[in-house]
Parts: sequence; C-alpha cells; structure tokens
Amino acid sequence: MAKPNYAFEKRQKDLAKKKKKEEKRQRKAAATAERPAQDPPEPPTDEKSDL
Repeated sequence: MAKPNYAFEKRQKDLAKKKKKEEKRQRKAAATAERPAQDPPEPPTDEKSDL
C-alpha cells in the first residue's frame, strides 16, 4: 500500500484557497468599480442654509 503524500494534499488545498480568495477579491473590486458609475455621489448639503 502506498503511503499518503500529505504535503501534496496540503499544497493543493492551499492553492485552491488562494484561488478562491483571489476570485472573491476580483468580484469585490469589479463591484466597487461598477457601483460609482451607477450611483453618482450626492452633492454636499450646507447646514447653514437651513438657518
């Protein structure tokens, strides 16, 4: 019976984790880049004008 290669399994698991994390980071970056184009910032309001 062959002995399990735990180092290989660990490396594969770490690579999968990094890939998933990178994809999530890219989705977040794309969402934040897309959002300002949809909702322009509101102009600041002067509270002094209410007085």
